[in-house]
Amino acid sequence: MAKNNSFIRLEGTLDGLTFYRKNGESFVKTKNRVSRNRIMNDPEYIRTRENMQEFGGAAKCGKAFRSAFASISRLVADSYISSRVTGKFRGIVGNGVGLRGQRLYNVVDNVTQFIGLDFNISKPFDANFNAPSDGPVINASRDSVTWDIPDFNTDTYVNIPSGATHFKLALASGYMSNYEWDVATKGYVPVEETPNGVGVVTYSNAIAIGGMVGAATSLTTDLTAFAPVPVTTVLLGATAIVFFQMVNGELYELAQGHSMKIAVGL
Repeated sequence: MAKNNSFIRLEGTLDGLTFYRKNGESFVKTKNRVSRNRIMNDPEYIRTRENMQEFGGAAKCGKAFRSAFASISRLVADSYISSRVTGKFRGIVGNGVGLRGQRLYNVVDNVTQFIGLDFNISKPFDANFNAPSDGPVINASRDSVTWDIPDFNTDTYVNIPSGATHFKLALASGYMSNYEWDVATKGYVPVEETPNGVGVVTYSNAIAIGGMVGAATSLTTDLTAFAPVPVTTVLLGATAIVFFQMVNGELYELAQGHSMKIAVGL
């Protein structure tokens, strides 16, 4: 390690040298290079290998989660949803049974960790839509989710983005399994192959912005095609709002302003 006394203050890595600041001073050191072979075999790196294995499991869980909501995510998710969801799974693996590096991703027993997750952190669902309702309800057999919203004033309870003339409420429901370490493949696999990473989305009719809706809105996602649901699989329900602009009698989705959050899980 050496001090950098130049008037040019660099930070980062350049030509094998790493420039950084510490306690107000600038330092430079050679970039540390550790071979993949050493990482994968040296006992000194056992913790690194364990973390790598569990990170791989978190990535697979995150992919299943995103797949369950794929048909609506393109509208409501920001570009960081993948990393944020993976981080959620990394946070629950510490509660899983098993050896380090092979611990169970027990989504079912940690489902509350996902309640309230916004798909776009700059557009929280509750900031866009806060009309009074009891929220979505999952039935006992976990093959149906219902969301009933009483009549409400769109001017009061909807945060209207510029250009929007209409909106639709949406209920999205999806399944994902717990994930476990598989010795044969040396990787994480779903405890149950089905249902996993699948879901359904139901939209309301287009609602004009301005005044009362005029009637209650009721949305149901029918998931009976995926029944029966194993006890090692969780059902997540998400509430969303998607905005439109009417031009010459046709509705066009706005490019931005939509939002969705996980509202219930069982």
